[in-house]
Amino acid sequence: MFYIIDILGTIAFSISGVLVALNKKMDPFGILIIAFVTAVGGGTLRDVLIGETLVSWMTNMTFVYVVLASTILAVIFKSKIDYLRKSLFLFDTIGIGLYTVVGVEKGINAGLHPIICIALGTMSACFGGVIRDILCNEIPVIFRKEIYATACILGGIAYFIIRRLPIEGNLVFIIAGLVVILTRILAVKFKLRLPSLYKD
Repeated sequence: MFYIIDILGTIAFSISGVLVALNKKMDPFGILIIAFVTAVGGGTLRDVLIGETLVSWMTNMTFVYVVLASTILAVIFKSKIDYLRKSLFLFDTIGIGLYTVVGVEKGINAGLHPIICIALGTMSACFGGVIRDILCNEIPVIFRKEIYATACILGGIAYFIIRRLPIEGNLVFIIAGLVVILTRILAVKFKLRLPSLYKD
C-alpha cells in the first residue's frame, strides 16, 4: 500500500505540473521538466533530510517511467482534463494528501520524533509544488493565505492518532490522506484562509 500511494502521488503531482506548464505555454521539454520536479521534488528533499544516500527515484526507474507516462497522457488528453474546471486543484490536492502520509511513514521508519515526522510529511507534500510555482514565476501556494501546509499538518496529526486505534495498517494511510484532501477541499469551498498580517 505504501508503494502504491507513492506511485499515485507521483502521478497526481506529474499531472498538476503538466497543467501549470501548459497554462504557461511551455514547450515539450519545459512541460516534462516541470512535471518531473513537481513529482519528485518533495520526495528528493525528504530522502536527503533523512540521510538516504540515493533518493528513491534514482534507485527505482518506475518513478521515472511513471512521470514520463503521466506527462505524455496528460498532454494527449489535455482537453479531457481541462473539462474538469478544478483539475489543477484536484490533482494538486490528491498529491499533497498522498505525499503527506508517505513522508510521515518514512520518518517513522527512520525512527524520528512524531513532530519531525509530521514536518517531513508536510515538506514532502509541499516542496515539489514550491519548485513548480517558482520555476513558473508564481508565488507558491504554501506562501499564500490558503489552507495548504496546514492541511498536511492536520493529516500528519491524524496519522499518529489513527495508528493508536485498532485499525488495519492500510486504512491508516487512506484515512490520514483523506483528512488532508478533505481539509483542503473544504477550506477552498468555504473560503477558509489563514489570517494575514497585512490588510488587503
